[in-house]
Amino acid sequence: MPVGTSVPPPALEFHPLTPERWRDLETLFGERGASGGCWCMWFRTKRSEWQRQKGEGNRRAFKGIVDSGQAPGLLAYADGQPVGWCAVAPRESYSALERSRILRRVDAAPVWSVVCFFVAKPWRRQGVTSALLRAAVDYCRGRGARVIEGYPVEPGPGGMPDAFAYTGLAASFRKAGFVEVLRRSERRPIMRYVVAEARAAAGKRR
Repeated sequence: MPVGTSVPPPALEFHPLTPERWRDLETLFGERGASGGCWCMWFRTKRSEWQRQKGEGNRRAFKGIVDSGQAPGLLAYADGQPVGWCAVAPRESYSALERSRILRRVDAAPVWSVVCFFVAKPWRRQGVTSALLRAAVDYCRGRGARVIEGYPVEPGPGGMPDAFAYTGLAASFRKAGFVEVLRRSERRPIMRYVVAEARAAAGKRR
């Protein structure tokens, strides 16, 4: 079963990443910084800079963001232990998006971007990614976001390894109420959740 598909989700709690919770992120990411020394800096830097500071340099850079008072995402907890991560922030936080041929801006609308997920190996394929995405929508809405954007992948018939699905799966985004607005690549749609439209749809269902 692919990452993010529907298994009844475990009981989870979600908290913004603050300086007090940094140790929990380190525990979750481990020595590899989630993947290949990334420390969730892939979308925040130029490729040359990311490569140069890969590992400890990326860790210090990301910790600096957290220590500055920004909360660059959400941690998921099960029984008090960190089991998952979702990077979400205003799109301007992710300079790599602006440089991307595929993920460059759709329009001038101010958006929040959901760019990355990481789930501890024992917790994968248990609905944690989907639960994190729903929590991210609530988090953005609570901070006044009107449009929330995601950049998931659309696996082919043969599926996709977990490591390549770090931006989430398009099916999970659709289930959370996101709608595709543009596709510049066969496997990489740009999807949006528009808060006002979602509220209107919820009202009609009542």
